[in-house]
Amino acid sequence: MTKINGSNAMLQVLLDWHIDHIYGFPGGSFDSTMNAIHDFKNKMKFIEVRHEEAGALAAGAEYKLTGKLGVCFGSAGPGAVHLMNGLYDAKYDKTPMVAIVANVPTGRQDMDAFQAFDEKPWFDAVAVWNHQVKAADQLPRMMDEAIRQAYAKKGPAVLILPKDFGWAQINDNFRVTYNSMTAIPNYAAPKKDEVDAAVKILSEAKNPVVYFGLGMKGHGDVLKAFADKFKTPLMSSVMAKGVVEDKFPAYLGSIGRVAPKASDDIQMHADAVIWVGNDSPFSSFFFAPKAKIVQIDVDSEKLGKRHAVDVPILADGAKTLQAIIDAAPAREESPIYKAGLADRENWDEWVHSFENSDEMPVRREPIFEVINRYADDNAQFAIDVGNINIDFQRLVNLHDEQTWATSGLYATMGFGSPAALAAATVHPDREVWNLSGDGGFAMMSQELLTEARYNMHIMNVVFTNETLGFIEAEQVDESNQPLSGVIMPDNDWAKVAEGMNVKGVTVRTKQEFEDAVKEFKQMDGPMLVDIKFTHDMPYSTELNMLGDAEFVKKYQAEDLKPFSYFAEKYGVDQEIASASTATSGADAETDTTSGASAH
Repeated sequence: MTKINGSNAMLQVLLDWHIDHIYGFPGGSFDSTMNAIHDFKNKMKFIEVRHEEAGALAAGAEYKLTGKLGVCFGSAGPGAVHLMNGLYDAKYDKTPMVAIVANVPTGRQDMDAFQAFDEKPWFDAVAVWNHQVKAADQLPRMMDEAIRQAYAKKGPAVLILPKDFGWAQINDNFRVTYNSMTAIPNYAAPKKDEVDAAVKILSEAKNPVVYFGLGMKGHGDVLKAFADKFKTPLMSSVMAKGVVEDKFPAYLGSIGRVAPKASDDIQMHADAVIWVGNDSPFSSFFFAPKAKIVQIDVDSEKLGKRHAVDVPILADGAKTLQAIIDAAPAREESPIYKAGLADRENWDEWVHSFENSDEMPVRREPIFEVINRYADDNAQFAIDVGNINIDFQRLVNLHDEQTWATSGLYATMGFGSPAALAAATVHPDREVWNLSGDGGFAMMSQELLTEARYNMHIMNVVFTNETLGFIEAEQVDESNQPLSGVIMPDNDWAKVAEGMNVKGVTVRTKQEFEDAVKEFKQMDGPMLVDIKFTHDMPYSTELNMLGDAEFVKKYQAEDLKPFSYFAEKYGVDQEIASASTATSGADAETDTTSGASAH
């Protein structure tokens, strides 16, 4: 029988799974697999990142952008440890990926060898599947299993590979049954009595809303049909931005600190919530305790986790919403629907009023107006962590085939650059926008070298405001403490980029940014634009004190109306919202957050 090196057999499994690239950084313990990567150089692309963390984050981002898992590797010791941050991002965001972790040869393990440590316990807490190869002939089958487990359990799988097994000659007789994993999910339809119960709550409610998450990805049409028939505002988790295009009138955006104003304004005024495909950990704080909840999910563990539920439905979200559409009579516009849409319109007008502002340093609205105008209909956005999450949620109007990724529940700074690498690797024919604050970008700025090496068409936009803005706002608005540890030194990021063989441009005005974007769209390869950006914080929807003159002055919010204006104009019932504050003291009613911690 034909023989093959163990690592070559492992890479063949990746190819059989239609995986044609791998992210990583070489080390001596990984030499046997580096040899295999060389042997496969005409079939598999090696993306040599400058830090293993970037490779792990890129592998996770690949699934977020495409629905297909990515693969990364690290050498024994420090290379393995550097992978951990990317693996935790994948764990928290339930992202399938595979990490190959090198180990020293079997004869040197457990003997204080160079760069050796007991790796398996290290990864037990983060991985959905974590095993070291015990014999060389296991390698292809275990790689196949790692991929299957990552997809099935929606998280990172870790395959630990001793160096000597990668060199070992084994039988070349393992083949993958790839087609068995390409079946389209077909989750259960709801039962009639569940649909009837949901219809009853919807019909009796004065102010119903829909709160959806990533479980509705690919089903924006049914959400819009539901909103149109029942006149329900649509609100989403942060990660579900883009499921419904931002310009759809009834979509008010995400909820919480990063959200636009209207969705936060109306949340406590809803008396019924159709909660579908959503497990945001902050959901416990978004709706009144007395609101009726119809929760729809394919995972029973999610039902009732974030709020007491009146009608739990273990079924497909899109099928269930369609069943309710078919069963229930249409509704007239509710007070909360009219108030929410008017509130959104007021917010949009306020945002647009600053789009041609000549304030210095430049405001956020002029910059994002250019991004919205010039980004391709199939652009890919890699979003770092910090105030950029707020600006992206509020100011980028996703549409058509545009996609995006960020570090959600784990929220690790430095995510943007690795995610941009993944986007450019998977779809080299589509433009990529890496949007980062100067704090986040500094953490992974070395990946400019990777972009230049592979001539990736990435627009790196660094918003330089000389502070860790998201943390600054927490210290000022939440804990009311002196600013501590948030200052970022100003830096010439354009010069840094030029030193890494990337076109660098410094801009201070909207016109300068627009000129840079035009140049980028006519060139090959990457560009970095260092925007000398406003030090003002984004509007605080958490405080939202439009009755306070100092607050209004701070955010130039003279043209924004408080929700009380819309509530009075459209007759929104205040009883539900007031009940939520009445139960917050020592004599509070039954906890409706189902075990979720207090904010």
